[in-house]
Amino acid sequence: MDTAPGTSHDPTLIAKLRNRMQAEGWAGFLVPHADANQSEYLPPSAERLARLTGFTGSAGAAVVLVDEAAVFVDGRYTLQVKDEVDTKVFDPQPIATTTPQDWLRPRLKAQDRLAYDPWLFTSSQVEAYQTLCDDVDAQLVAVDDNPIDTLWTERPTPPSSPVEILDAPFAPLTSKAKRDLVAADLTKAKADVAVLSAGDSISWVFNIRADDVPFTPLVLAYALLFADSRAKLFIDPDRLNAAARAHLGEDVEVLPPERFGPELEALGAAKTSVRVARQATPAWIVQRLNAAGARIQAGQDPCQLPKAKKNPAEIEGVKAAHKRDGKALVAFLAWLEREAPKGAVTELSAAAKLDELRAQNDHFRGLSFPTISGAGPNGAIVHYRVSERTNRPLRTGELYLVDSGAQYLDGTTDVTRTVLVGGASAKPTAEMQDRFTRVLKGHIAISTQRFPRGTRGQELDVLARRALWEAGLDYDHGTGHGVGTYLGVHEGPQSISKRGQGPELAAGMVLSNEPGYYKEGAFGIRIENLITVIGQPAPKGAEREMMGFEPLTLAPIDRNLIDTALLSQTEHAWVDAYHAHVWDELSPLVDEKTRRWLKIATAPL
Repeated sequence: MDTAPGTSHDPTLIAKLRNRMQAEGWAGFLVPHADANQSEYLPPSAERLARLTGFTGSAGAAVVLVDEAAVFVDGRYTLQVKDEVDTKVFDPQPIATTTPQDWLRPRLKAQDRLAYDPWLFTSSQVEAYQTLCDDVDAQLVAVDDNPIDTLWTERPTPPSSPVEILDAPFAPLTSKAKRDLVAADLTKAKADVAVLSAGDSISWVFNIRADDVPFTPLVLAYALLFADSRAKLFIDPDRLNAAARAHLGEDVEVLPPERFGPELEALGAAKTSVRVARQATPAWIVQRLNAAGARIQAGQDPCQLPKAKKNPAEIEGVKAAHKRDGKALVAFLAWLEREAPKGAVTELSAAAKLDELRAQNDHFRGLSFPTISGAGPNGAIVHYRVSERTNRPLRTGELYLVDSGAQYLDGTTDVTRTVLVGGASAKPTAEMQDRFTRVLKGHIAISTQRFPRGTRGQELDVLARRALWEAGLDYDHGTGHGVGTYLGVHEGPQSISKRGQGPELAAGMVLSNEPGYYKEGAFGIRIENLITVIGQPAPKGAEREMMGFEPLTLAPIDRNLIDTALLSQTEHAWVDAYHAHVWDELSPLVDEKTRRWLKIATAPL
C-alpha cells in the first residue's frame, strides 16, 4: 500500500485515546481493521488499527483498556505483528486461540462501559460482544464519533474517486440483467428490498469501478435493490459524470450519502421486508432499521453468489488475463535465474522488476495486492511485507517466495511461486526438497480431485494437507479463497478451508489453490494457482454429477525443488501435463531468451 500523509503509526495516540476514554467513562474501546463498508483493503483514512498500533496486516483487531491493551491477529501475521508492534504497549494474541472476547472476559467488570464504532463492526460481531457484556453485567456502548478520527492529526480525506463504467466486453452481463437476477432471488425469498454495503457487490451489480481503496477497484457506497429491479444508489453525485449517470439508467436513483439513514427509516415506517447480511453489514445499518420497525430478513448478500459464478464469457476474459500475466511472470522468473546469482538482486528490486513487467501488459490496472517478496527466513512470514528495513539480498541456494497478482479489465490474478535461487547451478537441501514436494503433492491433490455436485470447499481442504500431515507438518492458513473478475483478489462466498462451510462449489467459481509450509527463521514454501470449477465427465456407472477444477495460472513450478521419488505416477504425469500446457500457451508470447529458459523450465521431469 502506498503510504499517504498521516497514515503512519502514531505512538502517542494510545495515551490520547485513553484520556478520551476516561473523560467519556469508557472502560475499553474496540478497534477493528475495518471501514464502513467492511472492505479488505482499506482507504488510508480508515487505517485506524495501523495508526494506533503500527500493525499493517490486512486483518486484525485491538482492544484498549485504561491500563492494558492487546492486538489480535491470525496465523498469517504471528511473526509480522511482533516485528511491527510495541509489545510493551500491545500484547499480541493469536486470534485462533484467544479471541478479543476471550481476552476481555476476565478483565471486564460489572457496570464497565465497552465502547465501539457501529460503522466498523457487523451486526453479528456486535452480537458476540453484547453476549460477553451481558454475561459480566457490563454495557456495550455505540459511539457516534470515532475518537481515533478526532485525535488523528493530518488524517487523509475519505475516498471520492470518479466512478468509471465497466461495459462490454469486460462486463458481458448488463447491470439490468444482474439486477434482474437479484430481484428474482428477493421475490423468491419474499423480501421487498436488499441493503448493499459491500463495495464489491455494488461495483459488480452496477458494472462500475473506482479507485476508492488500494489494489481493488471498488466503489465505496451504499445501495438498496428492490424486488422489482429498481435501485437506489447512495453516493456523492459529483463522482458521476454524464456518461456514468446514463449508464446507470432511469431505474437507478442516485441519492447523496446523507439520505441513506432517512431512506432506511422510511423502509421501517412502511414495515418493509428488508434482506440484510448480518455477517457483512455494518451494525449501524441494522440498528437504524430495527429502530424504525423494519421487518429484517437475515440472509446472504444477494449479489455474492451470482458474482462468484462467472459466466463463460467472463471465464474467457479471466483466461486471457492469465495468459498476459503468465507472460510477465515467466519473463521475471527467467530474469531472476540469470541475475540473482550475481548478488545484486534484493527482495525489493525483484518485486519492482515483476511489477514493471506486469505494467507492460494490455488492460493492466495495477496490482491486486502488495507483492510478497520473501527470501530465506523472510519467506516464512506468510504475508511478509518487504520494506527498506527488512530488505535482504537473494542468496544462491536459498528459497525465494514471491506471491503476486494484478488487476486487469478482464480478470484478477494471484499466483505464488517458490524457487531455488541460482536454479540448476544451486543445490537445495534434502529438507527443502521434501517440504516443497509435499506442498506440491497437496496442490496436485486439489487440482486433480473430482467431486460430486454439492461438495463444499471445506470437504476438500484435507487433501491439500495430507502429505504434510504424514510428516507431522501443516500450515496455518486456508488452502483456497475466491477471486473476483477485476474486483477483489479475495472474495466470497466460496473457499477451500477447514474453517467455515461456504456454499457448494459451482461451475464458474474461481478459487486459489495454495498449500504451503513455513519454517520459522529458515524458509517458506507456497505453490499457488488460480483454478476454476468445471463440470467433469462422469466415469462409467457414476450415479452423481461430477465436478472438478481447471487451472488458470500459467507459470512453471520449480523442477529443481521436486523430489520425484516422492511423486506417484499420477502426480508425475500431472506436473508434465501442466508444464506442457504452460509451454503451449506462453511460448508464442515471449522473447527468444525467455523462450529458451521456458523450454528447460517446462521440460518433462
